[in-house]
Amino acid sequence: MGRTNIAVAALAGMLLTAACSGEPEATDTTNVTRNLLAQPASDGISTPLAGPAPAQQESGPLVEVSLVGINRGELEAPVKVVEMSDYGCGYCRQFHEESFPSILDEFIETGMVEWKFVPYITGMFGNSLPATEAAECTYAQDPEAFEVLNRQLWDEQRAWKGSDDPAGVIRPWVESVGIDMATFDTCLQTDEQLEKIASATTLARQLGVRGTPTFVVLGYAPLQGALPLETFRELLTAVHSDRTRRPAEPGQP
Repeated sequence: MGRTNIAVAALAGMLLTAACSGEPEATDTTNVTRNLLAQPASDGISTPLAGPAPAQQESGPLVEVSLVGINRGELEAPVKVVEMSDYGCGYCRQFHEESFPSILDEFIETGMVEWKFVPYITGMFGNSLPATEAAECTYAQDPEAFEVLNRQLWDEQRAWKGSDDPAGVIRPWVESVGIDMATFDTCLQTDEQLEKIASATTLARQLGVRGTPTFVVLGYAPLQGALPLETFRELLTAVHSDRTRRPAEPGQP
């Protein structure tokens, strides 16, 4: 059996539950699929969250994934991925600079994958909130302008992350993307996007996210770390092949 087929066979039995951060139940997983899906520490690096592990199910209503994050790709795409990242995370920046552009070209823009980027606040990086608010307020006006700002936030992470005035560093970048600045300023002053950002952070806790970046391929086990591009290529190709070859099971996306 080829490596891709082995990956698909292992993926098929790993349905995502509320306890998604636990170990996969399968005991016959090969080393190949274990590296891809279960414990990818040898392939990817993540920033572990400080303090105790987050609760897998917090009290209170569960956050609806549809209400948070930034969507890319087609709604009809057979593969759905949720990315949990913090703008202040260095390994998240590494993923967005080294891997995501190719994933966007090869999988998202070709209709194979719908990708939801969920920026949230881990509490580990003091300047993440102004960066995230700027991104969300820009996205609320113009998704295309957001894409430009998003790239600059990653590329120039060190500039705003180490600044005593991160909002002042970011503001000229926002002005350069051509959105209405009066509306943008009102968005910041009234904390218009703060509830959405807080919901994203709550969602990360409810999913049991232990480090950033974390990726959830809906229907399968979560992945943690800035994994190599080739690993993503193999995994997304395998999942897409599996999803398009067989009908979706009841209750699966």
